[in-house]
Parts: sequence; structure tokens; C-alpha cells
Amino acid sequence: MEEHNKLQPIEAGYQFLNKYFPSCQGALLAGSVVRGVATDTSDLDIVIFDNSVPSSYRESLIDFGWPIEVFVHNLTSYKQFFDHDVQRARPSLPRMVAEGIILKDDGIVDCIKKEAIKILEEGPEEWSKETIKVKRYFITDVLDDFIGCTKREEEIFIANTLAELVSEFVLRTNRQWIGTSKWIVRSLKQYDEQFAKQYVDTFELFYKFSAKKQVIQLVDEVLQPYGGRLFHGFSLGKSE
Repeated sequence: MEEHNKLQPIEAGYQFLNKYFPSCQGALLAGSVVRGVATDTSDLDIVIFDNSVPSSYRESLIDFGWPIEVFVHNLTSYKQFFDHDVQRARPSLPRMVAEGIILKDDGIVDCIKKEAIKILEEGPEEWSKETIKVKRYFITDVLDDFIGCTKREEEIFIANTLAELVSEFVLRTNRQWIGTSKWIVRSLKQYDEQFAKQYVDTFELFYKFSAKKQVIQLVDEVLQPYGGRLFHGFSLGKSE
């Protein structure tokens, strides 16, 4: 992929449409290039609305000097993805649609954008008390493994699991969207920048210097408002 052949993102988006989806009803350019945080390895995320396709699909290709991820939907399939993203509390498609720059619109994109924005503003469903109880138990279980572990090669990956569970717990108990990979920190920052910094600093200390005490303290601080660690008396799936 020659760098000097790379078009500007919007121009690449227009040319992509003309070449691959000239008859679509709508299209959006989304992702890091739209948010202004693109890196040397960023791709173009393009969402297509084409009522001639029988079902949604995702495809990757390289053209116009860019790696391109294309998300193709007809005018009903995107709703199923919206619903699925709400259920898992990871609004991948609603976020792309809400943030995306319109490349083409035959009168349908504005309405779909409003749907996506409404979803993002409402946030995910509130966790029930029972769900919070279950999550406390599993965090406690992993924390106990972390505390008792004496093998560095194991505790690194236990810490990874603990970090994901803690971020999910903090965000979901506050009716915030969650994420994976880079979106863990992004989601935490969107909710509370101060906590996000504490979270990153705490796990960085562990990865650099094996500082377990700070991780344990952070987890206890997160669980404390909901009753703290949970083991004794916990039951799941037992018939009454």
C-alpha cells in the first residue's frame, strides 16, 4: 500500500462508493478518521445502506491507499444490530452511525442517525440487583486468584481479566456503555476521566513493578458501595 497513493479519507470514501456501491441509498464515513484520532495503521470504516442486499455483511479490502472496513445493511437489518448492541452494551454500530460523516443520502440517513443518537443518549439497560450480585461474586473470585497467585506468568493474565471485569462493573452500574480493547479506556474516560486515570495508573504500576496492593485496593473501592466482595452465601441456579 503506497503512502503517496493514499487519498484523503472523504475523497477515498466517495470513490469507494462510486466503484462498489453506486446504487446504495446512503453511506457514512466513520471511525477514527472522523473522530480526529487516526494513526498510521487506521482504516476507513464505511457504513452502507443498500436495500438491494438481502442481509447485512461485513467486508475488508484495500483500495485507494487505505485498508477499508465496510459494514453493509439494508433498511431493516441495521435495526437488528442496533438492538444487539444495546443488549450487549457495546454500541458499535450506533456510534459509527451517530458520529459518521454522510457520504450519500437518498433521504434515509438523517432518520437513522437520529435513531442512533437516541440510543447513545439513553444508555444501556440498568443492571438488576441480582446481576450486580453475580458480577460481585465473579470479580471476587478473580480477585482471590490474583491475591493468591505466586507465578508472574499467571498473574499477568489474571490481572487482564480483573481489569476487564472492573471496567465493566463501573460502567454498567452507572448505566454507561462498555467497550473492549482500546474502548475500555475510552469508555471510562467518557464516563469519568479522574477514575479512568486512576484505573490506568493502577494497572500500569502492576505491569511495571508487580504492585498488587494498589490493584486490590482499587477493586475493593469499586465493590464497596455495592456490598464489597462476595463469596459466602452466594448461590446461582439452585432450586428452592
